[in-house]
Amino acid sequence: MAFSRSARLGILVTAAASLFSVAASSAPVPGAPGIGDSYFPQLGNGGFDARHYDLDVAYNPDTARLDGRTTLTARATQSLTSFDLDLQKLTVTRVEVNGRKARFTRSGDEIRITPRGVLRKGRDFTVTVTYGGLPEPLGGPIVFGSKYGWMKTSDGVFVACEPNAASTWFPSSDHPSDKATYDIRIKAPKGLTGVSNGRLISTYDRGGQTVTHWRESRPMATYLATATIGKFDVKTGRTPSGIPIYVAIDPVLANSNGVDVYAVTAEATDYWSRLFGPYPFEETGAIVDNMPEAGFSLEVQSKPAYSAVRNETTIVHELAHQWFGDSVSVDRWKDIWLNEGFATYAQWLWAEHRGTASAHDSFLAAYNARPADSSFWGVEVADPGRDTMFASAVYNRGAMTLQALRERIGDAAFFRLLPTWTRIHRYGNANTADFVRLAERISGQKLDDLFQKWLYTTGKPAL
Repeated sequence: MAFSRSARLGILVTAAASLFSVAASSAPVPGAPGIGDSYFPQLGNGGFDARHYDLDVAYNPDTARLDGRTTLTARATQSLTSFDLDLQKLTVTRVEVNGRKARFTRSGDEIRITPRGVLRKGRDFTVTVTYGGLPEPLGGPIVFGSKYGWMKTSDGVFVACEPNAASTWFPSSDHPSDKATYDIRIKAPKGLTGVSNGRLISTYDRGGQTVTHWRESRPMATYLATATIGKFDVKTGRTPSGIPIYVAIDPVLANSNGVDVYAVTAEATDYWSRLFGPYPFEETGAIVDNMPEAGFSLEVQSKPAYSAVRNETTIVHELAHQWFGDSVSVDRWKDIWLNEGFATYAQWLWAEHRGTASAHDSFLAAYNARPADSSFWGVEVADPGRDTMFASAVYNRGAMTLQALRERIGDAAFFRLLPTWTRIHRYGNANTADFVRLAERISGQKLDDLFQKWLYTTGKPAL
């Protein structure tokens, strides 16, 4: 085959344009300051994938000062001239990239870091940030009007950071879509215990300080990290099925409410493992602290954090989150019903397990308790809005959606769906569309009308 001179010139021009386009697309550029979540546009960071955090934090309860050194190992997803980390209010004194001092600037809660050379796409790099100051909890309407994040207690600190407060105590890519593994070392005055995620690797004294080293070897969202410090009575052992368990309870709360946190945690972890699939982490447990100003509990990965001794149904809710929220995390915050609706439905399953009420009865009780003109029905569960992301409807109408789904597709398909969901998205992220597709595949039914009715439509649905 032969080409005319004009055709050959056209081919050369096209090839040159293609090469220019490829070169332009791979040219080093700054990373985006956020991943673009509609609820928190500046949270998370573009241009890299967080792989591992090495956190060293020292806290002095007398002065409330935190001093920290965070080393993040990340992989560049584009060639970078600079990149951002999230950090709220604390003062940065030094930044290093790959062991070399790097320039940085601050703009609000963003640290813009400029390394000495380009970080090439596909290559790992490390960034070390030395920082300190007086961490402050966040407030506002998001978490039931409560403060959250780094909250000072009478003997230490209670750390529970959903959705956006991890960056109040360590620099990070603070979004659940950017998970990583962790080593967390907590230095506190002798006599206090630092409790964190995963397994306890070591505890040792140095001068008047005690250092605890924890390792979370399974990927974790930033908001699930904790460094709770205080006086705790610690009980360890194994659940009946053999899962290691670590429960730390503030002695001030011993025997309050008559709830055996250790026993309920062990039983529920094993039961959920039978319903939802294998337990996803190396250890289960609980952190129970005396923090009356925090009107909530949080599904801290491997050890839910309770700001008081909670009832049995709260414990089973937070433990269900280990599958729904911790192992399988939301891709964007608008999908929060995948966490809270599922954990609330787990409470209904627990009542069914205990023989106190069927999930159908719990569904009817929740449905009938709210008249049609209640503001409850005005929330779109699939996209509730940032300030109402933890509205009651996200929990309870989310759970109603699952019961409606169960009654539509039958128990056999429904109880095959749950462990399949946790298996295929284990340690990853997912969204509502992913769940709808899987439910349709397993049931063999078209389910658009059901999810449209319960998740995407406001108003009280007809039964």
